[in-house]
Amino acid sequence: MPWVNASYHIETETQVFIASQLFLEVGTNVRQVFLATDTDGVAILCLLLQEQKLMLAVRLQIDEGNDDFLIDIRPHLSWSIPAVDAEPVIVTRPRYNSGLLPFTDVIVLTLDNCLFLYSGKECLCKYLLPATVGNYVLSPNKQCHERDDQLYNLKIVGLGDAVEGRININLSNGQVFRCALRRFPSSSLASDCIAAMAGIRYFSTSTTSATTTSDTAWSHLIHSKFHKDYCKRTSISGISSVAMPFPGGSDYFSANNIGKEQNRDSLFYAKLIRETLDSLHALYENLKLVSLRKRDVGLLAVLLCNIAAALGEASFADYYIRDFPCILGEIGSYSCTVSPKSPPNLFRWLESCLKHGCHSVDTSDIPPLVFNDKICAVGWARKIVCFYSLLLGAERVGRKLSTGVYCDLAKGSIRTKEEVTVLAMVAEKFGRQQLDILPVGVSLPLRHALDKCRESPPPDWPAAAYVLIGREDLAMSRFSSSGQAKGDESNNSADLISNSVPYMLHLRPVTLPSSISDVLKLNTVNFEDTDTLDKSIEDGMEHIFNSSTQLRYGRDMRLNEVRRLLCSARPVAIQTAVSPSASDQDFQQHQLWNLAQRTTSLPFGRGAFTLATTYTLLTEALSFPKLSLAGRLPAQQNATVSLDPNVRNIPELRSWPEFHNGVAAGLRLAPFQGKMSRTWIQYNKPEEPNVTHAGLLLALGLHEHLRVLLITDVYKYLAQEHDITTVGILLGMAASYRGTMHPAVSKMLFLHIPSRHPSSFIELDLPTLLQSAALMAIGFLYEGSAHPLTLKILLGEIGRRSTGDNVLEREGYAVAAGSALGLVALGRGKDAFGFMDTFVDRLFQYIGGKEVYHERYFGSGQSASEHNRIAGQMMDSAQINVDVTAPGATMALALIFLKTESEAVASRLSIPMTHFDLQYVRPDFIMLRIIARNLIMWSRICPSGDWIDCQIPEIVKDGIAKLTDDARDSDEIDVEALVQAYVNIVAGACIALGLKYAGTKNSDAQELLYSYARYFLNEIKHLSLISGSAFPKGISAHVDRGTLEICLHLIVLSLSVVMAGSGHLPTFRLLRYLRSRNSAEGHINFGIQMTVSLAIGFLFLGGGTQTFSTENSAVAALLVTLYPRLPTGPNDNRCHLQAFRHLYVIAAESRWVQTVDVDTGLPVYAPLEVTITEADNYSETSFCEITPCILPERSMLKNVRVCGPRYWPQVIHLVPEDKPWWRSGDKTDPFNGGVLYIKRKVGSCSYIDDPVGCQSLLSRVSDTSHLSSFFTKICSNNEPGSFKVDHLVSTFSADPSLIAFAQLCSDSSWKTNTDRDFQEFCSQVLFECVSKDRPALLQLYLSFYTTVGSMWEQVLNGHLVFHDSLFLSSLKLALAYNDALVSGQLTSTSGGIVQPTFVESIKKRVEEILTSPYMFKDHFHKYLSLGKWPEEQHSGSKMNAILLSWYLCWFGVPPPHIVRSALEKIRSKVPCPSSMAPFLRMLLPSTHTKAITEIDKWQGLLEGGVSG
Repeated sequence: MPWVNASYHIETETQVFIASQLFLEVGTNVRQVFLATDTDGVAILCLLLQEQKLMLAVRLQIDEGNDDFLIDIRPHLSWSIPAVDAEPVIVTRPRYNSGLLPFTDVIVLTLDNCLFLYSGKECLCKYLLPATVGNYVLSPNKQCHERDDQLYNLKIVGLGDAVEGRININLSNGQVFRCALRRFPSSSLASDCIAAMAGIRYFSTSTTSATTTSDTAWSHLIHSKFHKDYCKRTSISGISSVAMPFPGGSDYFSANNIGKEQNRDSLFYAKLIRETLDSLHALYENLKLVSLRKRDVGLLAVLLCNIAAALGEASFADYYIRDFPCILGEIGSYSCTVSPKSPPNLFRWLESCLKHGCHSVDTSDIPPLVFNDKICAVGWARKIVCFYSLLLGAERVGRKLSTGVYCDLAKGSIRTKEEVTVLAMVAEKFGRQQLDILPVGVSLPLRHALDKCRESPPPDWPAAAYVLIGREDLAMSRFSSSGQAKGDESNNSADLISNSVPYMLHLRPVTLPSSISDVLKLNTVNFEDTDTLDKSIEDGMEHIFNSSTQLRYGRDMRLNEVRRLLCSARPVAIQTAVSPSASDQDFQQHQLWNLAQRTTSLPFGRGAFTLATTYTLLTEALSFPKLSLAGRLPAQQNATVSLDPNVRNIPELRSWPEFHNGVAAGLRLAPFQGKMSRTWIQYNKPEEPNVTHAGLLLALGLHEHLRVLLITDVYKYLAQEHDITTVGILLGMAASYRGTMHPAVSKMLFLHIPSRHPSSFIELDLPTLLQSAALMAIGFLYEGSAHPLTLKILLGEIGRRSTGDNVLEREGYAVAAGSALGLVALGRGKDAFGFMDTFVDRLFQYIGGKEVYHERYFGSGQSASEHNRIAGQMMDSAQINVDVTAPGATMALALIFLKTESEAVASRLSIPMTHFDLQYVRPDFIMLRIIARNLIMWSRICPSGDWIDCQIPEIVKDGIAKLTDDARDSDEIDVEALVQAYVNIVAGACIALGLKYAGTKNSDAQELLYSYARYFLNEIKHLSLISGSAFPKGISAHVDRGTLEICLHLIVLSLSVVMAGSGHLPTFRLLRYLRSRNSAEGHINFGIQMTVSLAIGFLFLGGGTQTFSTENSAVAALLVTLYPRLPTGPNDNRCHLQAFRHLYVIAAESRWVQTVDVDTGLPVYAPLEVTITEADNYSETSFCEITPCILPERSMLKNVRVCGPRYWPQVIHLVPEDKPWWRSGDKTDPFNGGVLYIKRKVGSCSYIDDPVGCQSLLSRVSDTSHLSSFFTKICSNNEPGSFKVDHLVSTFSADPSLIAFAQLCSDSSWKTNTDRDFQEFCSQVLFECVSKDRPALLQLYLSFYTTVGSMWEQVLNGHLVFHDSLFLSSLKLALAYNDALVSGQLTSTSGGIVQPTFVESIKKRVEEILTSPYMFKDHFHKYLSLGKWPEEQHSGSKMNAILLSWYLCWFGVPPPHIVRSALEKIRSKVPCPSSMAPFLRMLLPSTHTKAITEIDKWQGLLEGGVSG
């Protein structure tokens, strides 16, 4: 068949070959084409040729390109296999991929009706149908000869439908069977044996031997078909059928005089069997470390003992018989010779390491196969050797340890040997499930390492390491903040589960909270008062009650009261007469109008109260609570009364309040982990623009959700020409892109400033409020950038007369421009611009200073168009109207020089020092200057009365001090001006104080502000102060009440800023009182009600989960929000745009931390020790907080530690940084979005169940020395209604193993003395495990106790309980662990994890059993003399062999030939010693003194018999 080289293209996505030329070469009789892989993983193309009955296989030489594969097909890389049918299957390497293809084998149906499995051209095995197939194929009614004929004629005619390792087999009678091709032997022991023997490197030796052997008759025979058929029929276990030499036995080849070549092959097979013994012995040692495979160990011991007997290895055979003396009846007679090689013993090596350290122990007891980390069959033993080596001081170079084994380490800090061991266990995927599989004695040192690391592990360990040491709290925190991609979370979860205890998995909640928002959604609790709240009406605050707020406020009804005060969805109650007259109806309307002022201000507070407290489904529209301006008359059966539209303009009254209502509804949405859907925003867009949706846009922008909108979406909103919607979208987009200087958003904003339009631009009639919103938006968009052109523009806009429709709003326009200017150069000071002096001079000109005006900046070198722009400056009669420009310029200076400590600028913001200056400067401007001065001199703000007094000029102090009743008539001084200045200075200083300590809950600031609020309130109420008060008296007689009300409410608002999120009860009581005051006198207008509403919202910011920051941007946002010019009505935007009152959201931070019990997933109380770093005004300080709580700012937070005796300690170390708090979803957040996982110690109740700590386990009795007896007393108390120990344990622990064991302890069915003794032991063990939080030790204590008890029962009664002696090796390791603690090989500050007295009692009891009169010493003497075990002639002989094995194992008696060798050595040195015991002690250091004494006695008897 001719071949030509050709290239073929394979598409990587569909992996379809275009092999048309190949089909032309082989003809049209190709039945099937498929891909497989060769033995080296190279792809092969298989073509099944129907006529030739062949399968043609061609290797594909692949040349990888960028996106394509180029395939070269070459004739010399092809072969053919006789085949009737063939299918690709995945059998040999199911989890291995060769490039894009899985490693695929081929199953072939040959001409003689046989199934063969091929890997490439190599035939791996032959498959046979099960013998039971005939039973299914043939009918049982057939005659016997008919059935035989059908069985003989039954053939396989085809294959099909291959899926991985499964295939359909079509029989000649039409039957189809679905067959699974077995990959491994059904026996796990057989699989392990094959895997272990695969490590023998005899394949290369065999190949070399076969190639170098000449073509002799022998080589011809072993390559013949007869030999292959013979090997198929002969069992692999029949090694005795092949003659081979054994040490000490007859040389078969010498006796039969076989040729040299035959002898060489025989030596090879003898070496192979010896290597097989070594490999299977390594597997044997490996399986001895798995407590669940004792049966497999016994079966393997029989095989190994037979092999050792055949090889004449006496030491090996004796070793296996010692472990399993009952196998004596399963092995034949053998002749053993003394071999210098002793079998490796891993238990002996582990014990020696514990006693002497790994540096002093020979590694000959480690099987050589364990040093190869590629052999998985002994991987378990390799891991244990690694862990013990690291725990006992082995050095590590790369992956190799000084003991010769290889080990990986997980990433993490290392301080002790125990921590190294833990990281090795994590890297080797050795979790607590695997630890439970180990023999209890082997696991004891490893549990010791885990226990020692449990208290304070390093903070950078992987989550699996924390799970391993029992710190699931740290694991969950680490796992949640690990920065893993979503695709890796399932893998990490699987790793955590693999390291967990299986019986604890069902205790884990289905979903643990990953952030504080999840905690808030855990268990919604209904706190509603049915008498005051209508559940059918949605007020926008129904979601605020949950398990977390219940934990925060307990049975306190503060949140219910806040919800009642801020509810605007229900009509308010109006107190009137039962039978109203016409005048009463007018009074109702007047009272309802005053209450409507309060109702329309409630959305301000509700937005702050519900800030970021809920989520909405992106498939549902957002609901808006109703804003009801109606009233109800309780005296008239709650009849509803509405405002008269003929008297009041209701639509105008509702426009801006509905906007604020929309903002409040949008602010309650928490920032999403990802982006909010653009579709959802458009889905909530109404067909006709309305003010509620405009407020929603602003709220979404403040949460930075409007980034998902396209610029075309924004312009569609602008095209609606709805003013309030435009305000919302401008501010919202700027807040979303805050500080980015986004070009498209910048163009949109400047479009709404007519003064920046080119002269050729069409004239736009834009309302002033739009221009003010655009200016503020520019400030946020360019925040902190100090963009020169923007600064220049905004400076000019402060003094420019607005071209809007409302001239009265020019002050608001100037304030917006000044605030924007300050935001652009926020905190930059003189670094903001190169010509700083010019800017500062111009700002002071706007304020009204007497400085020289710099003509060079505004006059020289200006174009005509620029001159025309300046002509629009806000001047009255060639003078700047400072009444309009001064507030904006003052705001600009305050923000530009924020925290710069600039004495020069602060001094120029002078406070009037003379009576003339008091007449020159407006009192409210003095307040602004005080605020600006103190924000500039930030570090000097101090929460003390002296600091506020120093803000007051001497002339004001003197004037206030000399106040008398006739001072008003005095012509010398203007008392009203002095008092006006005084109250405004105090209010300004309080506002500065509130900004400095925003969100800090500073007690000094709180007390100071609260005292001034009480002072102003008492002055308004004309109440006399307490004698000795430092506050001046009688100022209310010289100042109008409106000014006092404004100052009072500004101080209260500042107090709420300081106590933001705390829910401070005295402050809340004050606010509730202020809200309840009658507004009939006209002084309690909309602006006053707005401050009260905002103050309540700030006090409970975010339901108590949020607070304010003191970063520059936060202070700026708060200053704009707290701007001290309050509106007079719901639509008043003259001095300050009402939308700016929501900018506090920028300053809000979620520094709330909630502790969650990692075992239950529920929020719990826990004490935290918070340490703040040293600052200029205070040293490093630590204080205690009870969670849930709000933490200090990131700039001062140093560490947070979970303290207290009930929970495991946990420390979060932080580096104080002047950065904002971590945002929701930030992977670097050490607090996981506000959730701190903690783990309760067993034996302690939670603070919810036991607030004062009187119910803990250790507090149940007064004397801790009687605790175990206390437990025993409870266990033995079976009276009805008595306290049960299982109830006690379930109170302190959720561990099901402890609870089930406690139920066992309290079982009343135990009657006998033995049962009661065991019950008492169980109660003591239970107390030990519960009190020390070590539930895993239950298994260990019970195992040791029952083992010793069963040993004594077996010796005393002859009942066979143990058929082996492996358990004694585990007990000896427990003793070695105790010795390691004493010698210092293992370090521990509080002793071992097991009571040393218990271990010593176990040792004493075992030695008593093994030295009891029931032990037959003559069997021991016979064993030493002849090396023979008790023959199994009756049942007692088996018991004798078992007891002898126990004696030899426990006392460390070496094999007989070593004992005899030691005795001969002693005789050669000391001819006639009186006792050989001291010399035997030197020569046999690992043998117990009791056994040496018995050997000495045997030697004495032996010598006595000889002499006799």
